[in-house]
Amino acid sequence: MANAVAMAGAVSWMALQGSLMTGSIVLSGSNSRVAVCSGRSVVVVARAEHSDDGGVQTRRSMLTLLATTVAGMALVKEAHAVSAIKINPPPPPSGGLPGTENADQARDTDLPLRERFFIQPLSPADAAQRAKFSAQDIMAAKGLIDKKAWPYVQNALRSSAGYLRYDLNTVISSKPKEEKKSLKALTAKLFDSLNALDYAARSKSAKDSEKYYSQTVTLLNDVLAKIV
Repeated sequence: MANAVAMAGAVSWMALQGSLMTGSIVLSGSNSRVAVCSGRSVVVVARAEHSDDGGVQTRRSMLTLLATTVAGMALVKEAHAVSAIKINPPPPPSGGLPGTENADQARDTDLPLRERFFIQPLSPADAAQRAKFSAQDIMAAKGLIDKKAWPYVQNALRSSAGYLRYDLNTVISSKPKEEKKSLKALTAKLFDSLNALDYAARSKSAKDSEKYYSQTVTLLNDVLAKIV
């Protein structure tokens, strides 16, 4: 409401100024005098009253216009006097919350998409725990193999194997030099077996899937025994 009245007052004031500048205001009333601006000169025009009612109505309209203008300008000043809105500083970085560890890291475009956006880098101890969960997910693919749901077997293996490889590399890099060599060799055998299992699922071979699944489970247990 205040904005509407303020706008109306501002419009009325502009209209009044425009009329004065163009010399278009003429008041007809008894002994009325109107200052008409034309260019830089001011001319005072006096006109005799032709109608008492017309003069009263004109003066009343002018007073209403001026009152509306004054009220509108007062509301505009009041609106500008409101205290400024305080702007708070930016929020703290989100990194450190569960699942957001890589939210504030630089995005290196030469890294694989999975490592840039989806895999959270963890400490060696946490990476070992997550590798354990990934191994459990791979072992849980036995039910899908029994159902011969081959596309789901491949999806489960590839999703978990990506995390497992990433976390095993993190753990191995923190190990002493004498342990790294044996762990790398054992990890290489594990992923060779996973690749063979993935190929068996893609070929829809139940026999090969059973074979490489058993081999993969054995290697997973060997790796977990050395890192957890």
